[in-house]
Amino acid sequence: MFEYAPAPESRDVVDIQPSYGLFIDGEFADGTGKSFKTINPASEEVLAEVATASEEDVDRAVRAARKAFGTWSAMPGSERAKYIFRIARIIQERSRELAVLESLDNGKPIRESRDVDLPLVAAHFFYYAGWADKLGYAGYGADPRPLGVAGQVIPWNFPLLMLAWKIAPALACGNTVVLKPAETTPLTALAFAEICRQADLPPGVVNIVTGAGETGAALVNHPDVNKVAFTGSTEVGRQIARSVAGSGKKVTLELGGKAANIVFEDAALDQAVEGIVNGIFFNQGHVCCAGSRLLVQESIATELLEALKRRLGTLRLGDPLDKNTDIGAINSAAQLARIRELSDAGEAEGAERWSPACSLPDKGFWFPPTIFTGVAQSHRIAREEVFGPVLSVLTFRTPAEAVEKANNTPFGLSAGVWTEKGSRILWVASKLRAGVVWANTFNKFDPTSPFGGYKESGYGREGGLHGLEAYLDV
Repeated sequence: MFEYAPAPESRDVVDIQPSYGLFIDGEFADGTGKSFKTINPASEEVLAEVATASEEDVDRAVRAARKAFGTWSAMPGSERAKYIFRIARIIQERSRELAVLESLDNGKPIRESRDVDLPLVAAHFFYYAGWADKLGYAGYGADPRPLGVAGQVIPWNFPLLMLAWKIAPALACGNTVVLKPAETTPLTALAFAEICRQADLPPGVVNIVTGAGETGAALVNHPDVNKVAFTGSTEVGRQIARSVAGSGKKVTLELGGKAANIVFEDAALDQAVEGIVNGIFFNQGHVCCAGSRLLVQESIATELLEALKRRLGTLRLGDPLDKNTDIGAINSAAQLARIRELSDAGEAEGAERWSPACSLPDKGFWFPPTIFTGVAQSHRIAREEVFGPVLSVLTFRTPAEAVEKANNTPFGLSAGVWTEKGSRILWVASKLRAGVVWANTFNKFDPTSPFGGYKESGYGREGGLHGLEAYLDV
């Protein structure tokens, strides 16, 4: 078998500053909180020092957004669209630089940053730019109004893509934004601040405040924020829901998941194996809608698992900037500890653990792709979100049993169905309590399609014309 020669992407396309401030009212400014370091999770190398926004800094950002709201919301939609189109084009022009920056700060393979994240980021801005002058035709009344200032908090797994999901519809609807990126991945959000300046976006329309949980709490709880949008853990989502209850703020929460990927005996086996790999090992399993529970029909379980293990043996784990890498670094030491804890619990509860033979780099945060068989529905690895490259395998005999097991979870974000029968796809999809159901594919996204969940996976929808509703007074 031929070995792949190293094919590293150049770091020279990125100019990382030694330190970064906050982006408030169109200018970079010092934060009054204690600064923190952001590191490359593949090497533990310090990339930059980043300002922490205090409550006072967040207040400055919200005041800037409030001041800009009057002008921005009064602007004709066709004029707002020009700015958003300009942002989309600049993202395309700078996509190579942004992809490298994302992989350095996040740990994901450059192939994913380059071929998945960045095209989708640009596509979201293009899509919502198109809606800016058509809001009266979106189904929310003839003259829907923007809400005001949107406070947005995003996670570390898709830093720039989650920014696009939040900012693009907010701007299209005429709102202004204060966004807080995740503490471990602030660099692409700060690069986006530069893009806003490059696009001549009016000062105060987009503001970026960096920091940890305290900064996010200050933003969510600010009395002059009209809309809160959060993507992240269910635990933090609950805290946000409690803190804004009764405040009159509009809220959308996109939280955790424990998706079932259901494979029936008539499924195209090789196609299903690729879908399973994409469903749980894409982005190191750092995906809220990851297919982390494989439900396979009993009659093909042995054959499918053998094929899956063969496929995992071909995955390449290592340097995220190598274009041949399939599995990158875990985003942080804290997340690696969480993955290890739940994997150890899986073994302790009696499940059988398997990983392909692979050597892990000496530095950085790494975890091999892992499969658990003999999993019971009561096991922690079948109920809790691991948020890592760990797959729990369960079996079923009938479609009804598959649906029952798939729905036996506190989450309800996504699911996958693999079968050649269209009628079965439709029947199973109608019974699943999941916001997104993929048929004979997994983890496919499009800016025109709504995304969101049920139960502990949150409420509200992002993407498509459904994503406009969260930013309009309807």
